Amino acid sequence: MATSHSNEILPPAEFPSLDPRDHGKLEIDGHRLYWERYGLAQDPCVLLLHHGLGSIRSWRRQIPAFVAAGWQVVVFDRWGYGRSDRREEFEHAYLVNDRDEAFRLLDALGVEQLALVGHSDGGSIALLMACEQPQRISAMVVVAAHIYVEPKMEAGLDLIAQMGTNAAFLAGLKREHGDRTEDLIHAWLKHWRSAGTQSLSMRDRLLEIRCPTLVIQGELDEHATPQHAIDIANGVQQGSLWLIPSVKHMPAHEIPEVFNQHVLEFLADSIT
Repeated sequence: MATSHSNEILPPAEFPSLDPRDHGKLEIDGHRLYWERYGLAQDPCVLLLHHGLGSIRSWRRQIPAFVAAGWQVVVFDRWGYGRSDRREEFEHAYLVNDRDEAFRLLDALGVEQLALVGHSDGGSIALLMACEQPQRISAMVVVAAHIYVEPKMEAGLDLIAQMGTNAAFLAGLKREHGDRTEDLIHAWLKHWRSAGTQSLSMRDRLLEIRCPTLVIQGELDEHATPQHAIDIANGVQQGSLWLIPSVKHMPAHEIPEVFNQHVLEFLADSIT
């Protein structure tokens, strides 16, 4: 499978938008998830899982590079995001529910074996997926994932609340979520400021994750300390760590070329 991969990454100025090979909406329990698939059907598959206020669009700097490197890419807007149906609130166990919906989407698309790349909330969902069905996950990259609550998270939530009043920040999110943007921010912050934050504890499950796992975090991440990433890398069976100096919570956006190169090399090596 690794022979289809190339480590040649698109140069900095060339992250063209691609048309998906196919796309659609999947109905689950009364709501619809919007999904897209890129690349060749015979190529190995990677699922990209967006962050807590993100969408498919969050991966626009990654999708062309991953396809060029020989991957079939599946992306979807989780419930409440992007072109998926509106979500009025984030239920207590929404990360677990989103994990289950990801598997239902993959089943509907006929994807059995795959790699995962998840950012922030998406990274936590990736970890939950690798715990739940480890036989399906060939390799995994988690970026700024969270497995427990630490004080820095509270400061990060305050920062997002402040940014939610910034016109430029809102304009960027409205390109992803439209007129539901303010409601989405409010519902997401309400969840993480509620008792739900106290229930986040995944330390005891990490040892169930047996696939090669690359843990990435910017050393200046606004939402978690470097120790958080260290704990994830040490907790899984085959963990490696990339702490990035001078980078914050969004390495895939802040240093996309370096990020893509590093992640693609890890994935290619992991499935050799």
